[in-house]
Amino acid sequence: MWVVMGLFSRLIDAPGNSRLKSILIVEDDALIAFDNEHALALSGYTVVAVVDRLPAAIDAMAGNQVDLIIADINLRGDGNGLEVARHAAKRSVPVLFSAASCPPEAYALACGWLAKPHMARDLIRAIHAVEASLAGRPVGELPAGLTLFSR
Repeated sequence: MWVVMGLFSRLIDAPGNSRLKSILIVEDDALIAFDNEHALALSGYTVVAVVDRLPAAIDAMAGNQVDLIIADINLRGDGNGLEVARHAAKRSVPVLFSAASCPPEAYALACGWLAKPHMARDLIRAIHAVEASLAGRPVGELPAGLTLFSR
């Protein structure tokens, strides 16, 4: 397992001087949440929380420094990823939706959408693309399944 993890960590670029270092994961599928958290941690990001409901996401935003939110559209309980994005906008925190589908009303609420299923390396590359886009730098080739929204 250590050989695989070592190889995996070398395949994914660390955040370095990235402005998007502290990430909140809002995901109702426990396996996907774990995979995303693991990939981000191996890549040097700080995962401030992993939550599956709107109230928990709001609490995590209020109690932590959050630079980026990776959110599913469908969540457990009342509320959804669109409402997470509305709360994030009040705090000027960018949102990257990670969902099987993305409704048109989401385009104005987030900086992009990474279609599920996706590989860990595509999640990391999507974060790099989001950061470049937000900074006004050239984005380059987008990873599979990523759509960036103009804002």
